[in-house]
Amino acid sequence: MAKTLGRTKGASMGTLPVFMTAISTILGAILFLRFGYAVGHVGLFGTLLIILVGHLVTVPTALAVAEIATNQRVEGGGAYYMISRSFGFNVGASIGITLFLSQAVSVAFYIIAFAVAFEPITEIINTYMTIHISEIPYFGRPELNNTWIGLIFMGILTILMVTKGANIGVKALYVVVAVLFLSLLLFFMGDESSGHQTLLDFNQKITDGHDFFYMFTIIFPAFTGIAAGLGLSGDLKDPKKSIPQGTLWATIVGIVVYVAVAFKLYFSATTFELAYDEMIMQKIAIWGPIIPIGLGCAAISSALGSVMIAPRTLQALGVDKIFNDGASGWFARGRKKDGEPINSLLLTCAIAFFFIAIGDIDFVAQIISMFFMVTYGAICTISFLEHFAADPAYRPTFKSKWYFSVGGAILSFGLMFAMNFEYAIISIVIMVGIYFWVAAKNTDKPGIEKLFKGVIFQLSRELQVYLQKRDKGIDDTNWRPFIICFSQDSFKRRSAFDMIRWMSNKYGFGTYIHYTEGFLSKETFDSSADARDRLIELAEGVKSRVYIDTLISPSYTSAIAQVIQLSGVSGKGNNMMLFEYLNSEPKTIQDVIDNYGLLRTTEFDVCILRSTYKGFGYKKEIHIWISHKDYENSNLMILLAYIMMGHPEWKHATIKIFSIYENDQEDVQREKLLSLIQSGRLPISQNNIELIPTVKGGDIQSTINIKSGDADLTVLGYDNDSLAEQGIKLFEGYEDIGNILFVSAFKEKEIDLL
Repeated sequence: MAKTLGRTKGASMGTLPVFMTAISTILGAILFLRFGYAVGHVGLFGTLLIILVGHLVTVPTALAVAEIATNQRVEGGGAYYMISRSFGFNVGASIGITLFLSQAVSVAFYIIAFAVAFEPITEIINTYMTIHISEIPYFGRPELNNTWIGLIFMGILTILMVTKGANIGVKALYVVVAVLFLSLLLFFMGDESSGHQTLLDFNQKITDGHDFFYMFTIIFPAFTGIAAGLGLSGDLKDPKKSIPQGTLWATIVGIVVYVAVAFKLYFSATTFELAYDEMIMQKIAIWGPIIPIGLGCAAISSALGSVMIAPRTLQALGVDKIFNDGASGWFARGRKKDGEPINSLLLTCAIAFFFIAIGDIDFVAQIISMFFMVTYGAICTISFLEHFAADPAYRPTFKSKWYFSVGGAILSFGLMFAMNFEYAIISIVIMVGIYFWVAAKNTDKPGIEKLFKGVIFQLSRELQVYLQKRDKGIDDTNWRPFIICFSQDSFKRRSAFDMIRWMSNKYGFGTYIHYTEGFLSKETFDSSADARDRLIELAEGVKSRVYIDTLISPSYTSAIAQVIQLSGVSGKGNNMMLFEYLNSEPKTIQDVIDNYGLLRTTEFDVCILRSTYKGFGYKKEIHIWISHKDYENSNLMILLAYIMMGHPEWKHATIKIFSIYENDQEDVQREKLLSLIQSGRLPISQNNIELIPTVKGGDIQSTINIKSGDADLTVLGYDNDSLAEQGIKLFEGYEDIGNILFVSAFKEKEIDLL
C-alpha cells in the first residue's frame, strides 16, 4: 500500500476474489463442526431460527456495506475505511481497532478448526511415534495435540504470507473453495439410512443441551464472512462494483447452503449423534474422508481470508496516523515491490499465535462474535444515519432501506447482551476506551460530532417546523425566555454574554449576536466571520449553551430591525432583547432608547444591563426592587432571577425582594407577594421580603444604593412612560451599586404556571 491511504500497487482483482473470500469464510469451520451440534442442542427449528436471526443482522449489514461502498471512492482498509469516512476518523478508528482485533483472532479460530480436521493424521503420527520413538529423558514420549498442530500450521501460514503475500492467498482460495463445494456435494449425496427418530418433531433435542443464545454465540462466526471481502478493497480494480456484488452473492449462497445442511443433518442422524459427535458429517457423507478434507480446506481458506484482511485494516489505521508517529509509520509501511503490509501482518500473526495457544474454539468463537456484532451494529447505524441526515453528498448507486439498517443495528446491539451480558459490557467498554484514547491523541481529527451533525440538523429542522405549527393560535401561558443579546462590545466586556448564558442554561434559549457597523463587503464579511469563530471558541471555555452569530449593518436602527425579525433558532419566536452598556459610558444607551418604540411594536420584553467594575461579585445575592409602577414588570423580574439560579454559578444565591408600597398598602402588598411566591413555588424565604414605604418627596434611589450596595445583581423595572419622560436619566443615580438589570415587560407573565 502506498504512503497515502489508497489501493495497493497494481490493484487488479475483480468481483470473484471478493465472493471467494466471503463464501470461504461463510461456509467455514462452524458449518462442519457446530451445525450438527446446534441441531442436537436446540433442534432443527432452533437452528433455522439461529440462521434467520443471524442473517437479520448480516443481510442488513451486507446491504449497508453495498450502499456505503457505492457512495464513495473505496480505498484500502475495507470496512474501517468506510466507517471512518462516514463516522469520522476517531469513531472509525475505535471501531477499526476492534475490527482488526476480531479479524486477527479469527485467524486463530480457523487454524484451531483446521487442527480438528487434521486429527486423523495426528492420530497416525502419534501411533507411529509411540511404536518407533523412545521416550526422551525428562520430557517423556513426544506426542502431537491440536494446539501443537495449530501452532505448526500457523507458522507455515505466516511464512507463506510473508513471502508470497495476498496474491498467493487468492490463488489458494480457488483450490480450497473447489474442494469445499465438492465435500458439501458428497455430504448431500450421503446415506440417510440411520434416519431421524421423529421426523416431524422439529423441536426434538437433547434434554440437557445448551440454550438458544449460547448456541447462537457459537454459530454466529459462521455468518461473519460477509465482511471478509471488504478487506480486499485496496486490491480491487473496481471496489464500487466488486464489493456489493461479491458480498451479496456470497450472502445469498451462504443462506441456501446453511438451510440445506441443517435439514440434511436433521434427517440423517439421531439427536444424540448430532449433539455429541462433532464430525457427524463424516459419517453421513458418501465418502467420509472428504469431510475432514473439506473442513481443512474451509478452515485454511477462512484463515487465509482473515490473515489477508486484518493486516490491511491495521495498515489503513497506520496510514491515517491514528497511533503515535512511530507506530503509525511502522504499521503503514508496505513492501516496496507490491505494497504488502508486512509489519501489520507480523502483529496479526503474533495475536493469532497467542489465541491458538489457548486452544478453546468455543471461547474464541464468543470473542469473535462480540467484536463482529459491534462492527455490524456500527455499519448499520452508519447507513441509517446517512439516510436520516439526508446529506446531498450521500448519493449511493445502490440503495438499501433505512428500516433494514435500523433493524440490523437494534438486533446487533440487543443480541450482544442476550448472548453474553458480561462480554457485551466488556466489548463496549473496550471500544469506548479506545475511542477516548484515540480522540485524546488526535484532537485535530473529526470525532463523534461528525456522526450526529447531519442527524441533529434534520431533527432540529423537523422539531422547529412541528413547534411552529403547534404554536399557532395557542396562548403561551407557560412563559420561558427566548433571548437575543445584541452588542458591539463583545470583546471588551463579558457581562452581557454571561447574562444570556445564565438565563438560557436550563429554562430558555439564547442567541448572542455581535454587531459590526458598516456595509456588507468582503472585508466586513471576513471580519465578522473571524469574530464569530473567536466568540465560539471563547464560549467553549465556559460550556455555554448560547447560539452565537454576527450581523453587519450600516446603522444601529437597521441592525435592530433585522435582529427582531430573525426566526428563533430554537424553533420558537424570540420574545426578549438584552442590551448592555458600561456605567461610565451612559450615552451609549441612547441608541437603545431611540429604538425602544420599535421593540415595543414587535412585542419584545426589553432588558438593559448596566455593567460596572464590580461585575457580578460572588454571585450570592440578587436584589429585586418592585414599585407600584411595576405591575407588568414584577413577575418577569422575579422569573428572571429564579431562572438565573438554575445555572450552577448561581445555585447558592438567594433572592431578596424589596417592595415599595404607597400609603396603607403594606399588608395588601405583603400578602400579594407571599401568595405569588407560594403559588409559583419560588425559592424565596419570607424573611427575604422587605416592604419599604414611599415618602413624599423622598429619594428612593438613595435607599436602593444603601440597601443593594453589596448585591451581586440588582433588578429594577422601568416602563414606556418613564423612559419617554426621563431618557438616559432613568438609568443614572446608582453609582454605589454593582451590575443592574433594568427590565421592561411587554405584558404581565403568569408566574404561578412555571
